[in-house]
Amino acid sequence: MQNVHPTAIVAPAAIIAPDAFIGPYCVVDSNVVIGAGTRLVSHISVSGNTTIGKNCTIYPFSSLGHPPQDLKFKGEASKLVIGDNNVIREQVTMNPGTEGGGLLTSVGNNCLFMVGAHVAHDCRVGNRVIMANNATLGGHVEVGDFAIIGGLAAVHQFVRIGIHAIIGGMSGVEHDVIPFGSVMGERANLAGLNLVGLKRGGFDRDTIHALRNAYKMLFEQEEGTLVERAGKTREHYSAFPEVMQILSFVDDKGSRSLCVPKTCARQDTPQAA
Repeated sequence: MQNVHPTAIVAPAAIIAPDAFIGPYCVVDSNVVIGAGTRLVSHISVSGNTTIGKNCTIYPFSSLGHPPQDLKFKGEASKLVIGDNNVIREQVTMNPGTEGGGLLTSVGNNCLFMVGAHVAHDCRVGNRVIMANNATLGGHVEVGDFAIIGGLAAVHQFVRIGIHAIIGGMSGVEHDVIPFGSVMGERANLAGLNLVGLKRGGFDRDTIHALRNAYKMLFEQEEGTLVERAGKTREHYSAFPEVMQILSFVDDKGSRSLCVPKTCARQDTPQAA
C-alpha cells in the first residue's frame, strides 16, 4: 500500500482506507478497520476487533484494542470502536469491552485524548470529550458529550459523567456527576456548575440562570430529601430542557451514588446497588 511505511507491519486481512497513513514501526493486526484520512504517526499498536473512523490522528506509542485489564476477561470477541475526527496523543491506551459490559468500548467523534489518557473496558465516551494528560477512566464509565476530564483525574468504574460536566485535575471521582456539573478534590465533591463551559457552549443567560437556580434547589436547600427537591425543581423549571437533563440523570440512578457538595448529606442521594 502506498501510504504504509516500509517499517510498518500490517496484517493482510486488516481493512485500511486507501488514503489512510500508517507511519513507521506501526503494527496493525488482522481484525482492524481504519477509516479514510486517518493517520497513525509512528510506533502505534492497534490490535483486536478495533475500528477507527475517519480523519483521526494517532500519535506515537498509543496502544489501542489490546486485551482489557480485567481478570474476568477470557478472550471473548469484544470490540473497540473509535469514531471520526479524534486526536489521540502519545501513550494513550484504549481497551475493548468484556462480556460483562456488552462486549463494546466506544468513543464518539471530535474528541481529544491527551498524553497518557486511558479508556478502560466497556466505557462509553461521547462526542467532543476532552481527557487531559494521564486522565483515567475505570471500566464501564459513561462520559457524556462535551465533558472535560482534567489531568491526572481518575474516574471509578461504573461512574456516569453527564454532558458538559468538568472534572478538576487530580480529582478522584467515585460518584456520578450531574450534567453541567463541576467536581474537584482528592475524593471529589460537586463544586457547582461548569459555568465557563456553559458560556463557551453558547447557552443563553436565561438557561444559565435556570440551571443555577435549579442547582441551588437541588443541592443547597436543607429541606426535604433530594427526591422531594427534584420534584419541586421539575415543577419550577420544566420549560428548560437542560434542567430536565439533570433531573433525568438523577432519576436514572446508576450503580454508583450521586456526587454532591460537601454540605449535602450523601445518605440523601441514590445509592449503589
